[in-house]
Amino acid sequence: MVILQMRSTLFQLFFLFLSYSQCAWAAPANKSPDTHEYQFANGLKLIVQEDHRAPTVAHMVWYRAGSMDEVNGRTGVAHVLEHMMFKGTEKVKAGEFSRLVAALGGRENAFTSREYTAYFQQVEKSKLNEVMKLEADRMSNLNFDDAEFLKEIQVVMEERRLRTEDNPSSLLNESLMATAFMSSPYRHPVVGWMNDLENMRATDARDWYRSWYAPNNATVIISGDVDPEQTRQAVEKYYGVIDTRVLPVRKPQLEPVQKGIKHVEVKAPADSPQLAMAWKVPRLQVGALDDVEPYALELLSAVLDGYDNARLNRIMIKQERVVNDVGVSYDMISRGPALFQINASMAKGKTIAQAEASVRRIIGEIVQKGVLDSELKRIKVRLLSSQIYKRDSIFGQAMEIGSIEMAGFSWRDIDPMLEKMQTITPEQVQAVAKKYLLNESLTIGVLDPQARKSAGQERK
Repeated sequence: MVILQMRSTLFQLFFLFLSYSQCAWAAPANKSPDTHEYQFANGLKLIVQEDHRAPTVAHMVWYRAGSMDEVNGRTGVAHVLEHMMFKGTEKVKAGEFSRLVAALGGRENAFTSREYTAYFQQVEKSKLNEVMKLEADRMSNLNFDDAEFLKEIQVVMEERRLRTEDNPSSLLNESLMATAFMSSPYRHPVVGWMNDLENMRATDARDWYRSWYAPNNATVIISGDVDPEQTRQAVEKYYGVIDTRVLPVRKPQLEPVQKGIKHVEVKAPADSPQLAMAWKVPRLQVGALDDVEPYALELLSAVLDGYDNARLNRIMIKQERVVNDVGVSYDMISRGPALFQINASMAKGKTIAQAEASVRRIIGEIVQKGVLDSELKRIKVRLLSSQIYKRDSIFGQAMEIGSIEMAGFSWRDIDPMLEKMQTITPEQVQAVAKKYLLNESLTIGVLDPQARKSAGQERK
């Protein structure tokens, strides 16, 4: 089970997009002959991606329900239910799901993000119907007892301790998100707040299951060596008989306009100070694929941190030696609000103030002087060429289609997005830096490192 804090840099965007289409630029937009979409009477969507190079198949079920759909007091329940989905139905007892998939020679897992929860199996193609039958069974017949829940909630709490509470970078990011956002559910961690986990009950997980786990809130994605019509018939047989449910009403939770710089400081055991700077910026909206700004922000992230000699790396690490590492994250495709974020860990003897000043100088230079046309072309060619020669991944194809679909877009939008990215100019990249990387929309997080306890102190 995995928690995904989804943040795609431009590199990640192209890695996923081009694993879906070997050479997206060569195919007419919206006309991939190897992708097939079906809609069933109960609201289930099926997308089949043919790839006949190897006799394997990836089978995924995506539910459009993640931590952003949770309410106060029950944070983390989406991820908890992901765990409980392996705890049995009337036909498959607790722990048997994974054993049965392994017996088929397959691998399986699941992951939860702010925006969705997904389950997958990758098997030899003749085993597809068997994993499909298993997955369809737990879509409608999940049946875990309270004892199983009490054991698993302890596992989830320990996961939070290991991945967040004992990880200074995670603690900083958690506090940064909670500070940057006032009303958006993005302010809550995917794993949930510890107090909510401590007070969660089995009924909370069952209520979440009954609310969101329905065919009319799910997309089945199958990629690999399959026949589309045979696959459609199998999905109809196993999933098509599941009843539709009335879904909860999703109310808009629009983030109020930020009116000034915010600061948060975290004290935690760590080896060095850390800096996080996050600006509120626009994301790509469904139905507005021609909006220039999100693409320009993606390219801006690559200008700053898209390759070894990008500006932040070259100046802050190699020249000034003020940080040991630095990175940029921006996700233009999401259901919720977007941040343009820079994170850095200080080099020995260097201060947060020095690092922040360096970041501001680098951004200021782009605002004042722009980026070179040759610089932008190099980034585009580098990104494209590295993917054209990269062998496609069957699992990666399903992942990309699912991520796009869960954000409200269609797999048919992938090629137009790629084509639009190629049209962005240096002037447009400069314009978004000037317009959005301002103090008014900035949240700064600082990790103040504390001495680590010795083994003797911990025993006391």
